[in-house]
Amino acid sequence: MSTQVLEQPDTDTRDTTGDDTPKMFHYVRKSKIAESAVMGNMVVALCGETFPVTRSPKPGSPVCPDCKKIFDSLPKGRD
Repeated sequence: MSTQVLEQPDTDTRDTTGDDTPKMFHYVRKSKIAESAVMGNMVVALCGETFPVTRSPKPGSPVCPDCKKIFDSLPKGRD
């Protein structure tokens, strides 16, 4: 089982600006990203937030501090 994660946007209204742009992006399981983007299924971020994948982060996009802390504590190099 892969434990890789990628940053993904949170479309929850608590984390969006007035123009529907996410304020921050979350880390989610890599294997769930495409399924959510195509099917509209909800994903669960490392911090526990749930949302459908609708946007991809750009370099320098703000990252959820809770997701980043959890991601940084995970073992690296395991596939």
